[in-house]
Amino acid sequence: MPHMLTQNWLLDRRHVLRGLGVAMALPLLECMTPLRAAEAKTRAKRSVFIYLPNGVNTIDFQITKAGADYSFSKSLQPLEKHRANITPISGLHHPHGLGHHHNCSSIWLTGGKIGPSERNTISVDQLMTQVTAPQTRFSSIELSNQGHSLAYSSDGIQLPAQGNPGVVFRELFEEPQGGTAKQRRSLQRRGSILDAVLGEAKALGNQLGQEDRGRLEQYLTSVREVEIRTERADKWLDTPRPKVDPADQAKLNRDISLERLGEYLRTMYDIMVLAFQTDLTRVATFSTGNEGTGPAVPEIGVKQDRHSLSHHNANPKLMSDLTASDSFNIQQFAYFLDRLAAVKDADGPLLDSTMALYGSGMAFGHSHGNANLPLILAGGGGIGLKHGRHVDYNAAGKADGYQYELDTPSKHYAICHNPVNSKGLLSNLLLTMAQKMDVRVEKFADSNGGVSEVGG
Repeated sequence: MPHMLTQNWLLDRRHVLRGLGVAMALPLLECMTPLRAAEAKTRAKRSVFIYLPNGVNTIDFQITKAGADYSFSKSLQPLEKHRANITPISGLHHPHGLGHHHNCSSIWLTGGKIGPSERNTISVDQLMTQVTAPQTRFSSIELSNQGHSLAYSSDGIQLPAQGNPGVVFRELFEEPQGGTAKQRRSLQRRGSILDAVLGEAKALGNQLGQEDRGRLEQYLTSVREVEIRTERADKWLDTPRPKVDPADQAKLNRDISLERLGEYLRTMYDIMVLAFQTDLTRVATFSTGNEGTGPAVPEIGVKQDRHSLSHHNANPKLMSDLTASDSFNIQQFAYFLDRLAAVKDADGPLLDSTMALYGSGMAFGHSHGNANLPLILAGGGGIGLKHGRHVDYNAAGKADGYQYELDTPSKHYAICHNPVNSKGLLSNLLLTMAQKMDVRVEKFADSNGGVSEVGG
């Protein structure tokens, strides 16, 4: 037997068991982790971004005391048990988001200045995949229960998202029909087509003016990204997908109606946990609804969609229902954190190696106010995040702190339109998260620095 300190006994992360004609990929085991893991920096780092459409009932959501000795608001009570692993953040905004109304989710992870003549920019999750993709079968997964993806490629193109849990499960964990040979032929054909497209485009580019060459280059960027994904898929063909316990398969491989929103959300969260546990991907986005509608919650008696509830015009019943919807959605997010804390890989609980950002690109949905964004940062303690405080940029923006006026809603709604602290940029938080994922970048979108309160 080799001496333990030589590390010759370690298994490769791609190790496959073969016997009786069956090949099975192993999950991440302790014997796949170098003894000097801290030096080798081999710990898997993960990030997930979860979007709540149409803002919140900010009167019931707002935490009013900065620092460690804060009390949870009515809407955030389900997160009390995770106090040590979360950071509520107040007072951040996207300057470019002002006036974009229902496009807030489009710039939530990009900070892009989009308009009639301007396209979006890369989302922070896709920036992270530039580091993580070589280690995983899927560079990222995009989920959305109403079709609107949060992810944008390097040239500002929205990536497609899947909303059916059964389809997501099968795409991640089941081998496509026809076997490896058929898959490889399909990928090779796609590669040939891409080669032909790139060849013709190169010849055409010499005949174009400067502006047209710019447009062509944007198109070719998209083609090259498809080419990279095709090459990656081909390299993974000979590595079997991880085997899933039959009980988990029965639970996750099924269609679920949004009429059962809680079950739907928990199933999607379980699929993401399993994808992280088996190291199929390390980056995920999940939009829990689009801002044109946003799902109702019939299982708790909230029958109107979130868009309708957000336009409450101070109607007490609508405001109460919006708070109930907020709290229900936060409860499902708490379930996700429960699962991340309970499931372990060789490095420990997934919650320690997974950063989760939950929130919205609006605060006060009635008039599309998108300053003072509702945001919760969770997890990632093992990769450098520190928690346990309410980080309040509203308070930081005033020499003598900030006094919330929740008893006068109109005054509180005003700070959901006009930032109290102009330096409190959401892009700063996204930059900090990117850096924790080992992305070598000093600026993201309109950032003016990191968020030292959580980033160390």
